[in-house]
Amino acid sequence: TKAKATQFLNIIHVLLYEVLGEYGMAHFSDGGKSKGKDYCIFFNSQWARLPQDLSKATRLQTYDLTTSVLCSASDVPEGGFPNSIPMVMRGNCTFYEKVRLAQINGAKGLLIVSKDRLTPPSGNKSQYEEIGIPVALLSYKDMLDISKTFGEKRQVAMYAPKEPVVDYNMVLIFLMAVGTVAVGGYWAGNKLVIKLTALYMTIATFCLASAVGLYSCLWPFVRRIPFGKCRIPENNLPYCHKRPQVRMLILSAFCIGVSVTWGVFRNEDQWAWILQDALGIVFCLYMLKTIRLPTFKACTLLLVVLFVYDVFFVFITPLLTKSGESIMVEVAAGPSDSSTHEKLPMVLKVPRLNSSPLVLCDRPFSLLGFGDILVPGLLVAYCHRFDILMQTSRIYFLACTIGYGIGLLITFVALALMQMGQPALLYLVPCTLLTSLAVALWRKELPLFWTGSGFVVNTNKCLFDVSLENKSIHFYSNE
Repeated sequence: TKAKATQFLNIIHVLLYEVLGEYGMAHFSDGGKSKGKDYCIFFNSQWARLPQDLSKATRLQTYDLTTSVLCSASDVPEGGFPNSIPMVMRGNCTFYEKVRLAQINGAKGLLIVSKDRLTPPSGNKSQYEEIGIPVALLSYKDMLDISKTFGEKRQVAMYAPKEPVVDYNMVLIFLMAVGTVAVGGYWAGNKLVIKLTALYMTIATFCLASAVGLYSCLWPFVRRIPFGKCRIPENNLPYCHKRPQVRMLILSAFCIGVSVTWGVFRNEDQWAWILQDALGIVFCLYMLKTIRLPTFKACTLLLVVLFVYDVFFVFITPLLTKSGESIMVEVAAGPSDSSTHEKLPMVLKVPRLNSSPLVLCDRPFSLLGFGDILVPGLLVAYCHRFDILMQTSRIYFLACTIGYGIGLLITFVALALMQMGQPALLYLVPCTLLTSLAVALWRKELPLFWTGSGFVVNTNKCLFDVSLENKSIHFYSNE
């Protein structure tokens, strides 16, 4: 048994050696004539480590050998690569064969240009010990830009800046998520009465739903404006034959215009995220106002099922996919090797606010899915409706909202510590469910809270027998 355990650990050790990879930067310049430009590279620190600061990185002349794959001695030019960094194409042989040829011919590093997705330049332990120069992968698209931007006598310095553990955009995501859950839950309680075609259909559906949500959120404010109350003339137009007020038509046109503007410019990363977040928030508010769960039992069942679903698709699917990436992350952010820039719009997104050059390598946005707002938000809304019917001081609503905020903070901490996408429901579901359950136990109202029915609201003149589950209220005289 001990021998098998040792063998297993050795296998894991070898696998870790083979897949270890990090993002870094290759700073190209034309010999001091310009400030230069950073490009993303993917390297394996087991070959050789890179300095963290550009000022400490050595600038070396590049040798453009991108017409060759550098797999045999015949590919090496006469004189070798003394004190330079050759750029060669990926393929036909292992990374070790390429970097070994480069090293014995005087190279101080190696840049391998890849037309495919960037993967760690792997080897084994003995090969790592033999090689003493850095080897990194550079995308073919960046190589074309380098050839266009810089002359033949270009220089390169490779370095690996340290990425900040936490980005300040988490504060914005936290405020948007908690604010949406709180406002949506409060609003709901107050009113107690991927194929590309499929992707475009989802985008169109989001545009329509977000326009409706924006109208629903703005109408309570617009109706207070004392202008535009006049109605349009008699007509036979669809949706206008009831002669709506002019201000309703103006508001509808505005909401549709905002939604269409996002739909047209959705891939403009510099500013379209603001519209997407605004439309996403009103979409979530509208859904929380419209969809209601009748009992805490239903809330628990839904949250637990989606809890398991979220954990499976984030943590388990990377073990089942060829790319090794989470299906949930690819759905939210788009496949890393996709030729299209289209992504599902069902997320809040905020650009990274840190000034690290690694933004060029990593995904430039932090994301939070609408499901991470809507699913716990349905429980918050139920808690608020229960508060109103029980005539409490919003204790269930406040406790559940605070629990959601704590769960989101724990999600951010886990994200910073693990440096990988997190299933937010893993932290949000326990924090909201257990908080609500604790309040119900403390107030000795669990049976009523669980079923949403069977309790009596007492007023001065009558009794109300209330059932949230059956959406019924029975009146009894109190006189």
